[in-house]
Amino acid sequence: MKHLLYILFFIVCNNFLGAQEKVSFTAEDGLPVTADLYKVNPDKPYVILLHQASYSRGEYKHTARKIVKFGYNCLAVDLRSGGEVNYIQNHTALLAVQKGYSTDYLSSLKDIEAAIQWVKQRNDDPIILLGSSFSASLSLLLAKGNPDIEAVIAFSPGEFFEPEISIKHKIKNFNKPVFVAASKREEDYIKEMFHFVPSANKTIFTPQNGSGEHGSKSLWKSNPSSKEYWLALTMFFSKIR
Repeated sequence: MKHLLYILFFIVCNNFLGAQEKVSFTAEDGLPVTADLYKVNPDKPYVILLHQASYSRGEYKHTARKIVKFGYNCLAVDLRSGGEVNYIQNHTALLAVQKGYSTDYLSSLKDIEAAIQWVKQRNDDPIILLGSSFSASLSLLLAKGNPDIEAVIAFSPGEFFEPEISIKHKIKNFNKPVFVAASKREEDYIKEMFHFVPSANKTIFTPQNGSGEHGSKSLWKSNPSSKEYWLALTMFFSKIR
């Protein structure tokens, strides 16, 4: 009987681990921002998950449930520059269009800043930003010099904001741990972009088997190299804990 009760308790606990809750907060310019909260423990630190172009918080529908097992709460944010993925519509982007807000890449900085503020109101631990494609580049811009950000995980960052902003020069002497994941075809480009980041602070990963994927889709089961990406990411988390 005790054995059966233990099994039932284990099942219930795992069902609640990373339970999802939709939350909303307001960006500095008044736009409501939608996010999915995957909470393991309110006293644990947070990873803020940011999607790639034309996508939504649905990019992390399955990924977030794995990251919470590392002992982090996750907040997957709908940025105002986005669309739909994994059958999850980007509510922030819909409202931005309806209300006449700018939806270019750089305007999404306000949404990330609001997400950071929302987390800091609930937890004093340093935050990890995990970005995908254009949001990986935004994460790098926001993290440098920001004491609230402990580290950045950047999947396929790029020079999406030229000529106004050069990521390569903005992240020169980046002084925080950064994990950069890229596909094989992006490898040389990524190495050049991070040329001025000290070796002690950066981890650049590309898969040995397969070509990989652009953005955090690298972690999806549909990517044949996903296990390699997950192993590399797990090792990075173990180094910053």
